[in-house]
Amino acid sequence: MGEYDAIIVGAGVLGLSTAFHISYVCPKAKILVIEQNPRVGQGNSAKSASMFRTFFSTEVGQTLARSSIDFYEHVHEKIVDLKMKWTGYLWLFCEEDFKDFRSTLNEMERKGLEYMIYDKDELEKKLDIKTRISDEEEAKFMGLSDVDLGVFAPKAGAMDVDALVKFYESRFTQRKGKIRFNLKVKNIIIEPCEPLGTTRFSGEPFFWQEARVAGVNTTQGVIKAKKTIIAAGAWAPSLLDQVGVTAHLKPRKRQIFSVTTESRRLRELYWTRGFNQEGCVPLTFLPRISRTSTRISFSPHDGNAFWLFFSDKFPRAFKHEENPQPENYNYTYGLYPILTKYFPQFNECKASLSWAGECVYTPDLQPIALEQNDLIFVGGTSGNGIMKADSLGRIVAALFAGDEHATLYGDKKFRVSDLSIEKRNVEPERVKI
Repeated sequence: MGEYDAIIVGAGVLGLSTAFHISYVCPKAKILVIEQNPRVGQGNSAKSASMFRTFFSTEVGQTLARSSIDFYEHVHEKIVDLKMKWTGYLWLFCEEDFKDFRSTLNEMERKGLEYMIYDKDELEKKLDIKTRISDEEEAKFMGLSDVDLGVFAPKAGAMDVDALVKFYESRFTQRKGKIRFNLKVKNIIIEPCEPLGTTRFSGEPFFWQEARVAGVNTTQGVIKAKKTIIAAGAWAPSLLDQVGVTAHLKPRKRQIFSVTTESRRLRELYWTRGFNQEGCVPLTFLPRISRTSTRISFSPHDGNAFWLFFSDKFPRAFKHEENPQPENYNYTYGLYPILTKYFPQFNECKASLSWAGECVYTPDLQPIALEQNDLIFVGGTSGNGIMKADSLGRIVAALFAGDEHATLYGDKKFRVSDLSIEKRNVEPERVKI
């Protein structure tokens, strides 16, 4: 088989974006993507909410998302239908929480981000929402707040992630890139940069020898490469831990529940006018639950369903699950009773489908792209992988090529080392979902 110039572990949206952009920057490079599933995008890419936004508090977050989304829009309009829908995001606030968020919002406005503020009367008229619930006994018990206003971000929406992944796959394979499926990585291979002899000594590399990552050992044998790139999402921390590379990553399960729009009132809520050109309700975040800071949200999907989410923290464990499963009691005893307090339209509605995936979080909620001893890692996207994947693929391609700066879509220059660990230069993200 010989040695590859690059092995990329993971054929999700991030791995394939990386593969495509390396093949473009280094057209003569021999590149192999390996994937444990039988098709591309079958890991957490397939289990995502498929949403995108540019509404971030930091310059880095805005840059990575804007460039990626602009590229996706170009692909959608000129190359292949990605089913992009500009539905927008709507955050609902009580007055007290909005005061805490106001300074962040002002900073984002100075950076050029667009938004609109709706008062409670406008929200009641548009959404038929109950804004005054805090005096109700059950609402008090659950720590629910009133709705005093909403912040709407129009540069946001949803897209078909499967179409995006297949776009990168087709462009990568057209450039002679290879993908091997049903191939699970067992461990990363470490070799001495300068072996002691033609025959490897037992124990090499010793602690005093300079060592490098030389490839991966898979369920179908060893594959060698000059550079090994880990873009494996929630599977990455365990691989990096094997070789002592610290990226400060924590995977956590996230769940989605689907409710069909069978009732007239739900269909009316779905086709709420006045927010966007799609003529539907935006992705809507309810006020945070005061005791836990958790928000629940719902988004329109394909004209016939709402997808419901919640972003719990403590005591949700940080751990990786090979096949995460939804916890249906969280709909019955969590999402449903809270959602129906604000939106009675969901009364008597059951979840018809549910699934779970994993997000990998970093302490500052910013992604990581680093290189160490011929190992490159990209990930830690904190639930924002799809909306930043194209920019990150370009950054890793620059890292692979040894360039200090990557050129993002739109000719924006980005210093590669800003997403590393040792030379990290990012602000913590304050718009958390």
